[in-house]
Amino acid sequence: MTNDIQKQYGRHDDVQSIMLRMSQIYAVSDRHIKYSAIKSFFGTKMIEGSSVQEHGVKMLSIVEKLKDLKAELAKVMYIDMILQSFPPSFNSFIVNYNMNGLDKNLHELINMLVQYEAMIEKSTPSVLVEEASTSEVKGKGAGRWRRKKGKTESATTSTQSSPPVAQLGMSRGKIMFSYC
Repeated sequence: MTNDIQKQYGRHDDVQSIMLRMSQIYAVSDRHIKYSAIKSFFGTKMIEGSSVQEHGVKMLSIVEKLKDLKAELAKVMYIDMILQSFPPSFNSFIVNYNMNGLDKNLHELINMLVQYEAMIEKSTPSVLVEEASTSEVKGKGAGRWRRKKGKTESATTSTQSSPPVAQLGMSRGKIMFSYC
């Protein structure tokens, strides 16, 4: 002990009273630890694209910590908060879980979510690749894109449809991607 601490606790007779006093002053209160654990449980959100299994393990460890601190919540509350922590891509799973009235424990719920994630990854959207067409305007419609006499600028722009691809500056052979 440093001299300052030794002087401060010099009036205590035994080691037990010194330890009790030091723990009262320097120990982190259980209330603060419970608060931090509950805050992390309610504030944890899964980032889109991250692993469901890692997120599930993290949530389960927080639940175990809360149980150790005797700050337990109802099982339904744990399940609701775990489901709420998932991104919007899991909304269909959450709706099905709630509509079917499933009553699973936390480990079974996490396993179901991992299976759902695997199913989502298998059904990734396919990409359709096509060549952009460039049609040239011929015949009667050739003057269609020109402003007609007697109309104001706002009147002509509101009635026009989009110009052909060639007028937009696209050349033949460019590739366009669209998701199916």
